[in-house]
Amino acid sequence: MRCPECAKQKTKVVRMREMARIPRVTYALIAINVVVFLAERGQFSIYGSGLHGTVANEAFLSRYAIAPLHQYWRLVTSGFIHENLLHIGFNMYLLYLLGLMLEPAIGSARFALAYFTSLLCGSFGVLLFSANPSIGASGAIFGLLGFAVVELRARGMSVMETGIGMLIVLNLVITFTVPGISIGAHVGGLVGGLLAGFALRWGDDHHMPGLGIAACILLSALAVAGSLAVAGASGTGFA
Repeated sequence: MRCPECAKQKTKVVRMREMARIPRVTYALIAINVVVFLAERGQFSIYGSGLHGTVANEAFLSRYAIAPLHQYWRLVTSGFIHENLLHIGFNMYLLYLLGLMLEPAIGSARFALAYFTSLLCGSFGVLLFSANPSIGASGAIFGLLGFAVVELRARGMSVMETGIGMLIVLNLVITFTVPGISIGAHVGGLVGGLLAGFALRWGDDHHMPGLGIAACILLSALAVAGSLAVAGASGTGFA
C-alpha cells in the first residue's frame, strides 16, 4: 500500500547481483598464493617443511638478502611463500574471511592498499626483530585484522562481539608462545593495518580521501626505508 504522493514517485530497482560486490582482489591474492605454493617443489607435507627450490630461494626474506645482496623484491615476495599445507591453509582461510568482510565494504583498491601496506610493515617487523629468514602472508593477514578493528569501531560495531577481537587475542597468544613463529611479522603487520585504517578513516571523515591514500603510501615507503636501514646496519655489523 502506498499513499498518493509516494505512488507518483519512481522507485529505483536494485538487483541483488548489483548489491553484492565481488571481492576480486581477495580471490586474486588467494589464487597467487596457491599458484606460488604449487609451483614450489616439495611443499606438499601437511605439518613439516619441504621448503626448497628456486622459488623459495629467491623469495624468502632475510637481512642478508636485503643487504648486502640488495634483493629488495623479497620485502613483497616473502609474503607469498608458505612452508606447508597447514601454513597456507590457515592463512588463506583468514584472508578469505577478512576479504569477504572488508573488500565489499571499503572497495577493492583500498583493500589492496591496506593489504600491501600491512605486508610491507610486516616485512619491516621481521627484519627489525629477527635475523632469521621469514616467509608467509601472516603479516598482511594481521594487518587486515587491525584494519578491521578500525572499520568496526568507526561503524559503531563491537570488536569483541564480531569475533575479530578474540581472533586477534588468540593469534597473538599463539605468536608469543609457539616457537618458530615470526613475532616481528605479526606485530609489524598488525600495527601497519591499524595505521592504514586510521589514515583512510581520517581522510574519509574530513572529506579528503586522497590524503588518507597518500598517508598509506607514505607508511609503506617508511616501512621499506626502515627495512633497508635495519638490513644495512645488520650487514655492517651494527645489529
